[in-house]
Amino acid sequence: MNSFQLKYFIIVFFVLAFSCKNDTKSVEIPEEHSIELVLKHAKGFSVKTFENYKILEIYSPWPKAEKTFKYALVDKTNPNKASLNSDDFDAVISVPLERVVVTSTTHLPSLELLDVACTLIGFPGTQYVSSENIRKRIESKDIRELGKNEGINTEVLLELHPDAVIAFGVDGSNRSLEMIKNANIPVIFNGDWVEASPLAKAEWIKLFGVLFNKEAKAYKVYNDIESEYLKAKTLAENVTEKPSVFSGAMYKDVWYMPNGTSPEAQLLKDANANFLWKNTQGSGSLALNFETVFNKAKMADIWINPSIYSSLNDLVDANVHYTKFDAFKQQNIYTMSNTKGATGGVLYYELGQSRPDLVLKDLIKICHPELLQDHELFFFKKLN
Repeated sequence: MNSFQLKYFIIVFFVLAFSCKNDTKSVEIPEEHSIELVLKHAKGFSVKTFENYKILEIYSPWPKAEKTFKYALVDKTNPNKASLNSDDFDAVISVPLERVVVTSTTHLPSLELLDVACTLIGFPGTQYVSSENIRKRIESKDIRELGKNEGINTEVLLELHPDAVIAFGVDGSNRSLEMIKNANIPVIFNGDWVEASPLAKAEWIKLFGVLFNKEAKAYKVYNDIESEYLKAKTLAENVTEKPSVFSGAMYKDVWYMPNGTSPEAQLLKDANANFLWKNTQGSGSLALNFETVFNKAKMADIWINPSIYSSLNDLVDANVHYTKFDAFKQQNIYTMSNTKGATGGVLYYELGQSRPDLVLKDLIKICHPELLQDHELFFFKKLN
């Protein structure tokens, strides 16, 4: 799995020093003069536009975050630049960004969809990148390798001196990010992965639109994705028979299953499938034992995402009891792990969050093959 999925504990130390590119003077603009960015589903951030600057607030950079991060965005092309008191913000940032580092593969599609991938100059874990265009830039050394997200090579990053680092944090305790902030390089925490629904996660492309002065394009891209998602969902609503579905596999002694309020469960619901754990709640995955899963899913029609296993033989080698599921007997098991980029990165982990419309269409094709007859599975493949 990519490093963006790791978990830590919450430690936030201090208010950041602002970029040396900006002067420090206080200015007050009445709140009623602001215009708020329109968000349909996302709840983890907001953007307010004032006369000469914008305020970006990140409310949920990680689960149970106790701090809201506040950034001032000043347009570098505006001749009437605002003078701001850096003490009021975690960073004051000149936009549009021209040199950027991102730290999760889920951030890459937004750069590509907005035609600003050329601004990417560094990334931790380049071997996980699937995008052909970004791989070319990695191979030509236009994008530097930065190690791992939990231990970014700060020496190389400081040498690159990006306009900002767009990071994900699972608790705020990343020492590398603290060092970067101490060097007056703004760190913007992207909390897209904390959102509760597929469309909410995808809507974080609007954050990138603000950072790159591509707001109109971000709106259009997102509206197209949302429209395709909702059309597919409406199509599936007309189906009367719902195949029963379960997910996951054993890891050591635990079977991890999405809970019923997760984005994964929402996708299955919108595909009009009967996810057998749809009535469960909570944060994170369910931790179950084999007997619990077998008793409930033995006769299930479809098995989605059997963990890391890429073939039926791999499942048998891991646990012969997997063969007792009807979905195994009928060879009705689908995985996204077999759709990879040139260096082995799983495409779903990169693009799936930004394109929930494609994920939903795949699930509808799997669960209701009579629908979307022209659609070819994009992320998912049947286990051989």
